[in-house]
Amino acid sequence: MHKTVVIDAVGLTPNLLGQYTPRLTAFAKSGAMASIGSVVPAVTTAVQSTYLTGTWPNGHGIVGNGWYFRTECEVKFWRQSNRLVQRPKIWDIARSVDPHFTCANLFWWYNMYSSVDWAVTPRPMYPADGRKLSDIWTHPADLRHQLQSELGQFPLFQFWGPATSIRSTQWIADSALWIDRKFDPTLTLIYLPHLDYCLQRLGPQPSKIANDLAELDHVCGHLIDYYHSRGARIIILSEYGIVPVSRPVHLNRVLRHAGLIVVRDELGHELLDPGESHAFAVADHQIAHVYVNDPGKLAIVKSLLQATPGVARVLDSDGKKEFHLDHSRSGELIALAEPDAFFTYYYWLDDKRMPDFARTVDIHRKPGYDPAELFLDPAISLPKLLIGWTLLKKALGFRSLMQVVPPTAELVRGSHGLPAEHAQQGPLLLSSDKALLARESLAPPEIRDAILRHIFEG
Repeated sequence: MHKTVVIDAVGLTPNLLGQYTPRLTAFAKSGAMASIGSVVPAVTTAVQSTYLTGTWPNGHGIVGNGWYFRTECEVKFWRQSNRLVQRPKIWDIARSVDPHFTCANLFWWYNMYSSVDWAVTPRPMYPADGRKLSDIWTHPADLRHQLQSELGQFPLFQFWGPATSIRSTQWIADSALWIDRKFDPTLTLIYLPHLDYCLQRLGPQPSKIANDLAELDHVCGHLIDYYHSRGARIIILSEYGIVPVSRPVHLNRVLRHAGLIVVRDELGHELLDPGESHAFAVADHQIAHVYVNDPGKLAIVKSLLQATPGVARVLDSDGKKEFHLDHSRSGELIALAEPDAFFTYYYWLDDKRMPDFARTVDIHRKPGYDPAELFLDPAISLPKLLIGWTLLKKALGFRSLMQVVPPTAELVRGSHGLPAEHAQQGPLLLSSDKALLARESLAPPEIRDAILRHIFEG
């Protein structure tokens, strides 16, 4: 077996390599590079599951970052149990080849309750008094305290939200090095999310994200140097490319105007009631699973979606098969956005009635992905003062919402989810070993076997 590391630099594409990424560019030139085809949806959990199982979403069942759990009548995003993935992962396969194989998973998704030897993933604490505290989940459990004692508390609020920064990516990289020095895994999987967030905020122009590219390049350069010194084979890959967008599309408002959505009034706020609604959309960047509880409304819903500006295509049963999304977790229909558009979860028609979580960072209560969580509301004149005051009230034991997220998605400049139009805009794979990457283009399910070759061949 050969020691191997796979670094997932989210959002990295060939057209971002160059002036601001000297280490990554040099790594690509000294080794080999291949383009990777697109998973639909091109979103984190679906792509990573395809890479690690060697199957499409209709095989492993991860049809998006979230979906409608029909038996519970609830939309759930960012679940973490590996038991949701319905096919064996690469570490199960590798261990069947050689029982001495070991694996460390640093922040790749569905990391909880898998059979990896060492796992680290974000897991906040939610005390009963309403606070949200930075923390991680690990396997074995005592890693949690060891890592945070050595590296400091995981910077959760720099991992996602308006305060995202290189700090979280650096912490993940540092934790990978700590685990490698202590345990020496055969395969290490490292997730570096930094580019994803600045690309959604600012769009995919290198000059606009020059500092972010340089920061990621520095982290990757340090990892490259370390793993080279350990004699490891190194793979750097990405999940998708970010495209420029300017048009948020509110599918649930279209469905609500048609009388298909039911909401529940709670203290003057409207909450989507998926189980009672005839149809509703679960927005996930540039795709949306549309669940139609009333089969008699299917044709009406399809016509409404097709007539909505910003919708490029609506997949029915045949269309879902074409994109490997014919799975029971998928919506009866799936909407694909036009290249410069993306979908929101918004369902309210009056901002005075929006749910109380709409202006907060709350990835689990929102029935869809909300990229506006990456921004501070520009209408707030002194946001730092507001944040400080809210934190003080929480420290004093008062319940208080951190309402700093803008209730609009017009600020978003980048999105993903659709197939890349050109290889330069799509995901890539870089390898330190030219002999193990003979082809210049790989289908997403082929990534699993490409990694296995790095471990077992030569």
